[in-house]
Amino acid sequence: MSEYKVTDPYTGEVVKEYPTATDDEIRAAIDRAHAAFQPWSQTPIAERAAIIVKAADAFAERSRELAEIIRTEMGKPIDQGVFEAEFSSEIIRYYADNAEAFLADEVLQVRSGVDARVRKSAQGVILGIMPWNYPYYQVARFAFPNLVLGNTVVLKHAPQCPSSATVIAEILEQAGLPAGAYENVFATNDQIGEIVIPDPRVRGVSLTGSERAGAAVAEIAGRNLKKVVLELGGSDPFIVLSTDDMDAVVENAVEARMENSGQACNASKRFIVVDEHYDAFTEKLAAALTALPVGGADDEDALVGPLSSQAAADRLRSQVASAIDEGAQVLVGEPTAPGDTRVAPALLGGVTSEMDAYREELFGPVGTVYRAKDVDDAVRIANDTPFGLGSRVWCSDPELALAVADRIDAGMVSINGAGAEDYDMPFGGTKRSGYGRELGPHGMEEFMNKKLIVG
Repeated sequence: MSEYKVTDPYTGEVVKEYPTATDDEIRAAIDRAHAAFQPWSQTPIAERAAIIVKAADAFAERSRELAEIIRTEMGKPIDQGVFEAEFSSEIIRYYADNAEAFLADEVLQVRSGVDARVRKSAQGVILGIMPWNYPYYQVARFAFPNLVLGNTVVLKHAPQCPSSATVIAEILEQAGLPAGAYENVFATNDQIGEIVIPDPRVRGVSLTGSERAGAAVAEIAGRNLKKVVLELGGSDPFIVLSTDDMDAVVENAVEARMENSGQACNASKRFIVVDEHYDAFTEKLAAALTALPVGGADDEDALVGPLSSQAAADRLRSQVASAIDEGAQVLVGEPTAPGDTRVAPALLGGVTSEMDAYREELFGPVGTVYRAKDVDDAVRIANDTPFGLGSRVWCSDPELALAVADRIDAGMVSINGAGAEDYDMPFGGTKRSGYGRELGPHGMEEFMNKKLIVG
C-alpha cells in the first residue's frame, strides 16, 4: 500500500491513492532535472519570468478548484484554501516581476579601483521537502524563486498531499516550463536520504517540517556537503504589555492562534500578558474562543476546521491531557474530549517550566496563557523556549515596543498587529526553528551562486 494517499479529515475516507516511486523512477527524475538545468539556467531571465507568470495566473484562476483539493487532503476550510491559492499566485508573480532586478549584477566599490561585480546565478538541482499544512503556499515560496533564478527543482510533497502536488506540476507544465525543470516525486523518506540528497547533482535542500525531520535531513546533507534551509517548528509568543484597545488585541490573538485550525509553525501559541492586563485579556480571549465553532465540511468560511488527520488530533489531545495531569488548568474549551479530527478551541493556564507543554509545540487550536510580572519577566518567558520563529508584541509605547522587539530571540517580530508575513519580507527563524530565509529578495539568494568577477 502506498503511503501517498488522500484521506478526507472530515470523513476519514480514503479518497485516492498514488503509487510510491521506485528507486529507478527517483533516479530518472534527478537525471531529467539535471539535464534540464543548463538550458533552463541559460534561458533569458525575461523568458523564464514569462513562463512563471503563466503559472501565477493559473493559481489565481483555479483558486476554487485548488481549495477543494486541499480541503479534502488536509481539511482546510474553503475560504482559507482560496486565499492560500491566491496568495501563492501573488508570491509567484512577485518573483517573476522582480526577476531582472533581483538578478542584476551587484557592482562593488573596491579599493583597487578595478571593475568588480557579483554575478548572481543558479547552482543546479535543488530538492524541496514540503509539509501538509500549506500545500500551495509552501511550494510557492520555495520552488518559484528557485525556478526564476534558473535552478531546477525536485520536489517531495507530504504523503497526504499527492493531489495538490500533482496539480502544481500540471500547472507548471501547462505554463510551458521545460520538461525536467520541475520534477514531482512521490518518494519515501528513505529514498530521499539514501538516493536524492547524496546525489552529487543535487546542490541543496530546503525542508519545511518538524524538528525531527530537519535534524535528519541536515545530518545527511552535512555529510554530503550540501547547503540546507530549514523552516521547522515554533511556539511563538504573543506579548501584551499595554493597549488602548483590548478588543483589537484579542481579535488579533484569536486569528493569530486559530487560523488554519491552529496548524501553523508561526502561529501565536503562547500568550504572555503583564499582570495589570492579564485578567481582562484572558476573560475576553476565553469568551472569544467559546464563541468560535469548529466548522464542518460545508462551512466554507470557518476559521477552525478539523485537524489534518486523526493522528494529529490524537497527538494534540494527548499533549493536553499530559499537561492537565501535570497541573495545568483548562480555562476554556474541551480539548481532551473524545472525538474525531475536530478539537475544540481551548486555552490552558497554569503551565509551568516543569511541564512538557511549556516547551512543546501544540499544533492545533489550543493556546497557553502566562502571567508576567513586568516587561522583563515577559521577555524572559518569551525567550524561554527552544524555538525562535515569530513573535508579536502589543504595546502602546512605540519606543518600548521596539526595545522589546530587539530583545526577542526570534526571526520575526510583529508590533501592534503589523503584518510580518508577506511575500516581500523574509520569513525564517532561529534556534530550533531552523535557519535560512524564504520570501522577499532573500528567498532567491539561499541557493544562488554569487560569483565574483573582477576585470
